[in-house]
Amino acid sequence: MTPPTKHDLTSVPATDPTLLYHYRDALYAADMLIAGLHLDLFSWLAARPSSVAVICDTFRLAHRPADVMLTLFTAMGLLEQRAGIFAVTDAAREHLVKGSPWFLGPYYPPIDERPAARELLQVLHTGRPASWSGGKDGKDWHTSMESEDFAVAFTAAMDSRGVYLGQSVANAVNLDRHRHVLDIGGGSGVYACALVARFPHLRATVLDKPPVDRIAAAAIETRGLSARVAVVASDMLTAPIPAIDDVDVHLFSNVLHDWDEPVVKTLLGKSFAALTRGGIVIVHGAHLNREKTGPLHVAEYSVMLMHASEGRCYSIGEIERYLADAGFSDFTFAPVGAARSIITGRKL
Repeated sequence: MTPPTKHDLTSVPATDPTLLYHYRDALYAADMLIAGLHLDLFSWLAARPSSVAVICDTFRLAHRPADVMLTLFTAMGLLEQRAGIFAVTDAAREHLVKGSPWFLGPYYPPIDERPAARELLQVLHTGRPASWSGGKDGKDWHTSMESEDFAVAFTAAMDSRGVYLGQSVANAVNLDRHRHVLDIGGGSGVYACALVARFPHLRATVLDKPPVDRIAAAAIETRGLSARVAVVASDMLTAPIPAIDDVDVHLFSNVLHDWDEPVVKTLLGKSFAALTRGGIVIVHGAHLNREKTGPLHVAEYSVMLMHASEGRCYSIGEIERYLADAGFSDFTFAPVGAARSIITGRKL
């Protein structure tokens, strides 16, 4: 990993980078539309509005990627959902349904010409993530992270994103009365570093598995924060979250969206078991609205996550429900930078 630039982690840029995040986050959205046209989904739904279950059965789709696809098309204004039934909008009926004089299907490239669209179609049918960024080694993101070279490059990418997003999180929470943050799956530790920079009394520990733990320790040292930010090597998926005595904040930043619902529930259950009473859990990521009709930026980003990981973007209501199932209560929500947001819960 290229050493991070050491600078004031309480500062914010003079300009807004949201559009630059959006361009990257939306890379796979057009390919999902191509995949939907390949399925002729809009023509089919125009004749028979249906539930997710019926759509999955008819087209032989896995539920997780189908949910992502339908959410995207809803956020695009191409579908509408009422009482669990999806139907085409007027715009889709005119422009994406065969037989309409304004049908634009031929305007989009055939699926064979777009590798990403082919990969998305495969994920839709199998539910299994594709190779990271269309790689030819057949490895998804999680498996690739076991490679030192890939872990270094991926962690560096997430660190560059986190310099801005970490400060937006730190500015959106009040940790004046808290002592110690455990940053679970914390990558380079940039979020933990941003929090301790914002709150001088705070300490933090970054939890991640090898080789990321070593990458994090080097990045934290470069930022001059090793005295306040420690690193613990552990696999959150296979081991309990450690119950460190004075830890009263758990942070999941851009972590839960990498996993399907059962894993998300398990991780939040582990968090509740380890967290001290009165402590809070902070879930940071890109969250859909309660109705799962948008925002479009988040629905587009969910396609990228679905493509390369076992997860997707979850709605505010879904995260609150998972938190409640784990035992948390007293939920709060706040928007932060670049279409991201934080949801908190407390262990009473």
